[in-house]
Amino acid sequence: MEYRALGTSGLRVSVLTMGTMTFGGRGGFASVGSTDVTQARRQVDMCLDAGVNLIDTADVYSAGLAEEILAQVLRGRRDEVLVATKVRMPMGRGPNDAGLSRHHVISGCEASLRRLGTDHIDLYQVHEWDGQTPLEETLHALDLLVQSGKVRYIGASNYAAWQLMKALGTAERLGLPPFVSQQIYYSLQAREAEYELIPLAVDQGLGVLIWSPLAGGLLSGKYRRDREAPAGSRQLTDWGEPPVYDTDGLYDIIEVLVKIAEQHGVSAAQVALAYTLAKPAVTSVVIGARTDEQLADNLAAASLVLTADEQAQLDKISAPPLIYPYWHQAKTARDRLSPADLTLLGPYLK
Repeated sequence: MEYRALGTSGLRVSVLTMGTMTFGGRGGFASVGSTDVTQARRQVDMCLDAGVNLIDTADVYSAGLAEEILAQVLRGRRDEVLVATKVRMPMGRGPNDAGLSRHHVISGCEASLRRLGTDHIDLYQVHEWDGQTPLEETLHALDLLVQSGKVRYIGASNYAAWQLMKALGTAERLGLPPFVSQQIYYSLQAREAEYELIPLAVDQGLGVLIWSPLAGGLLSGKYRRDREAPAGSRQLTDWGEPPVYDTDGLYDIIEVLVKIAEQHGVSAAQVALAYTLAKPAVTSVVIGARTDEQLADNLAAASLVLTADEQAQLDKISAPPLIYPYWHQAKTARDRLSPADLTLLGPYLK
């Protein structure tokens, strides 16, 4: 297992992170999975044996049940792993049971600590933007949690680039702890993060954690053109993440994935994970599985290295179009581009 620094922090995390959205199966999360304590313990054992040292969860997963299951599984070995969780989503029906107010951030953290059965959270992530709460209020609340020892590092998830940059600038202006990472959706199926979020991470030294690197299972290899998807597949449910705007383009990508996978004698899922892990700024990809077999296959991706030609094939088949101002910069600014600029524009300058 390879370990990478989380942004410019001193924290080193495994290139594979264990995700727990499948834990519990309460409410709408039943569409994702319903892993119970016994299976969760078995899967955590598999991850720890493989060298995974970061487990990612959220208060909203199965309305807190995922955190509770994780607490049972980690009892007696909490110090062996880093635990990341999140706050922002509704956790009740009250007017203050959601968002990033000082009230909800602090009460949400304390509730997560109780459910997780621990005295600290290693990485506390704001789960989504809150455009109605001043950033200063949110960041001061997070600072209070850091100063109290309840939180070690803070991160953001699902922010637009301008929102994230505003948060970083506000933290610097106020002398508060900055976000060390962002958790984002990024996969071969949808590379929009390359327009702004990946360049920002390179420029600002942010770690990048990837959720749903297999596009909700779409890149696993079981979805093929002119074939019926397996019964019970998540994309046949009402979950609906991620959206698919170009079905034919998706199947074109899958065909290249399968071809490369056959050449290596591995699964298409492993190739998709290895591809994402090789992209600029990516620190770790979050893997989660309904079955032990799926998890074992995903864990094997940590040792798969694609050739430059294979990476280029996948780049070409999944390349996002250059929207403005990037097509203009590729034409007229190519003489003065930074390393952050080149994460997007580099392939278009050849």
